[in-house]
Amino acid sequence: MTKSQCPMFGSRFGARAVTLGIGAWALVIAASGVTFADTIHVPKDHATIQAAIDAAKAGDTVLVAAGTYRERVKLKDGVTLRSAGDDTKGKLGLARAEATVIDGGGAIEGNDHPAVEMAEGATLDGFSVTNAGAYDDKLWQHHYDTHGNEQSHAHIGNFGVPGVGVTGVNCTLVNNIVHHNGSTGIAIRGVDDKRCAPVVRNNVTYRNMGGGIGSMHGSTAWIESNTCFENFYAGIGHDDASPIVVNNTCYDNVRAGIGVSEGACPVVRDNKCYKNRRAGIGIRTGAETRPVVENNHCYENDMAGIGVEEEAEPIIRGNHCERNTLAGIGCREGAKPIVIANNSHDNGASGVGADGGEPIVIDNVCKANKSAGLGVSNGAKAILVGNVCEDNGMVALGVPGDSEAIAIGNTLSRTGGMPPIVAIRGGGKATLVGNTIRGGGIAAVIVEGNAHVIGNDMEGAGRNGVWVWAKSEAVIVGNTFRGYQRGVNADQAGESVVDTNNKVEAVTEKK
Repeated sequence: MTKSQCPMFGSRFGARAVTLGIGAWALVIAASGVTFADTIHVPKDHATIQAAIDAAKAGDTVLVAAGTYRERVKLKDGVTLRSAGDDTKGKLGLARAEATVIDGGGAIEGNDHPAVEMAEGATLDGFSVTNAGAYDDKLWQHHYDTHGNEQSHAHIGNFGVPGVGVTGVNCTLVNNIVHHNGSTGIAIRGVDDKRCAPVVRNNVTYRNMGGGIGSMHGSTAWIESNTCFENFYAGIGHDDASPIVVNNTCYDNVRAGIGVSEGACPVVRDNKCYKNRRAGIGIRTGAETRPVVENNHCYENDMAGIGVEEEAEPIIRGNHCERNTLAGIGCREGAKPIVIANNSHDNGASGVGADGGEPIVIDNVCKANKSAGLGVSNGAKAILVGNVCEDNGMVALGVPGDSEAIAIGNTLSRTGGMPPIVAIRGGGKATLVGNTIRGGGIAAVIVEGNAHVIGNDMEGAGRNGVWVWAKSEAVIVGNTFRGYQRGVNADQAGESVVDTNNKVEAVTEKK
């Protein structure tokens, strides 16, 4: 390139610029405020991690060689604390995280600091963090064996002495393994009105005496792709917080895989929760607890796949709940969930069960559950619209006791079996409008209570379409019955039944 072609030489400042020496350029850079990040090595430059952090400035990286460091660490604003090595995988997480350990020294009288305390804009990348506070293996095992039934109804928001503490700062936690701490593994809390939105990604938390990850007191964290197992409470817990919780795996925790309570409103999406000692996802404590729980896979949990109680009002949609010991989705104790387009099958009780709550249940598929597809019991009041219930072990829809259900436009069916497709028992109340009811059994609908059965299409091979028992009341209008010997059997109920404009037809073979 000639002088005339080079931008520097071609400008009127070019000749002067090239005469500036290195020292002059340094003065220009210093005056502009530009600084260069340093890398400080442990133990090469400083024997302890804390000493290296104290020597660092914002933008610097403290790079820690493999080993065990018995200290509690407080980060500085803008400093990155990283273990040395690449991203080769180990047994649980990254190999470098398994090899580089921050040991908090156990229970230390008068010291309630986390093993690692985060700072604004700081990053913690690739450490095992353990032994902050008192881990109690005997106590852990007792509560694991008793499914957490003897644990106190404690708030998730107990900060305690966590492995990693985030208090009112925005920061990043990635690739860490946090285990055997005396309280929550990673505890996140807001302070007053200060925003607290850390990124918590690709960490492993296990065998902590609180939750694996706890988001509380105004936290709006991003919690993604973490693995949380065998923690004393929930794998991931929420108290008065609204984080985004996506693509995490939570299993074998003493309580729920993911727990939401005390006015928390997180988005809980695309998580996998299985083999937890209680629910896969548990939601409780007050009408202000309103999470959005969507597209999660909850299976083989010892209670419900998703359980809602204590007046909570979540939106539960698009989840897949299977092979749980109790309901796929369970609602009780005054809870008012909206349950939309979930797939719930092969569970030990109902596909969707309302045990004292007031759910709105729309467009769900409930198949091959051991009792009911949809169960409404113990004073529950449910609205059921557009659901598909097929081949459940007992009934497609059960409404026993003093419960109430409004069922509109559902498809309710079973192949074979003696029980009815719909059972309104023990004084229950139901309004059935425009449903399609198919299958075997002693009747399509049994009424031992109070029912309005209007405009339904029923087809089967039993004696009765609707069988109304003694001391029951029913209005049965505009229904079509195929294959039944009688459309309505109300011999025992007498004048308490209105039976009008119903049609009984023979089954027409399909060509």
